[in-house]
Amino acid sequence: MPAAGDLRERVHFQSREMIDDGYGNEQSGPWTTRFTVAAGFRPLRGGEAVMASRLESRQPYIVTVRQSSDTRGVSTDWRIVDARNTGRVFAISAAPTDPDGKRAWLEILAIEGMPS
Repeated sequence: MPAAGDLRERVHFQSREMIDDGYGNEQSGPWTTRFTVAAGFRPLRGGEAVMASRLESRQPYIVTVRQSSDTRGVSTDWRIVDARNTGRVFAISAAPTDPDGKRAWLEILAIEGMPS
């Protein structure tokens, strides 16, 4: 398991805010940062996909964060944004898991370059 010094990155966890469209319906609004934490990134084997006749690269990562009430509430409809480079956006593709069952860390499978 990682040590505290392995969490060298800062990330924003964002979710969409639900807004009223004025007709009694709720729709997805803009992305809103819910909290910011330290994180560690472990790259996995990347791939490429052809979308709309263009080749797009996708890089999956295992994102490790400390477990807290905030991080336990993250789901696949959220996204992760690198706090130091907001151009790096990661779609969360799997729910957070507790790798050792000790409630110290969470691992999140996130994919950079995939629409969130």
